[in-house]
Amino acid sequence: MTGETVWNPWHGCRKYSEGCRHCYVYRRDGSVGRDASEITKNQAFDLPVKKNRNGEYKIPSGTVVYACMTSDFFLEEADAWRKEIWSMIRERSDLEFIIITKRIVRFDKCIPEDWGDGYANVSIACTVENQQECDTRLPVFMSAPIKRKLIVCEPLLGHIDMSPYITDEIESVIAGGESGNEARVCNYDHVLDIRRQCIDAGVRFRFKQTGARFLKDGKLYRIERRYQHKQARAAGIDVE
Repeated sequence: MTGETVWNPWHGCRKYSEGCRHCYVYRRDGSVGRDASEITKNQAFDLPVKKNRNGEYKIPSGTVVYACMTSDFFLEEADAWRKEIWSMIRERSDLEFIIITKRIVRFDKCIPEDWGDGYANVSIACTVENQQECDTRLPVFMSAPIKRKLIVCEPLLGHIDMSPYITDEIESVIAGGESGNEARVCNYDHVLDIRRQCIDAGVRFRFKQTGARFLKDGKLYRIERRYQHKQARAAGIDVE
């Protein structure tokens, strides 16, 4: 089984769209008195190329690496650091990097000179939380030269019709609700409609989490964090 790890070369972000309103990074940082809007380089900046005493990479070959989970890979404040990041990603062609971003509109300003039609070991996941962001981001995303494309509808804040954009270029779509005490409602009907769109397009679908407030069959459920992923899996609606 392929392992997974998280790589956060920098920390902190600026709220960018409606999906950021109750950002878990801001919530977590706030609980320890940290300002999540301050963008700082982490000690783990060069994690993919770090080696142990035996001269072996600390991240084993074949690992799936989720990049910038406490920030955004295409954040403007990180522009000066990104060239070095791309160099590490090129060096570690034996790893699979997954980059999730709300800032896909900056994509063409942030790719390296040798990007071409994309790096084979990089998946770009474009997030869309509502119809407005769907119509803004997906046309850019679908026209971008990316070998491996994912769509993340999380937090799902309403009905989204992505059928004008979704094609078999998309490897998979992930949908999920919002966590935290202030979470907005995730409507199961909206999740199911995205699933239907994926089936129609021949695209894989995964229901990742219910979120803290989950509306199903007209009833609003308050779901504890520890059960949100489990309840989504129990729904049994993933499409392979």
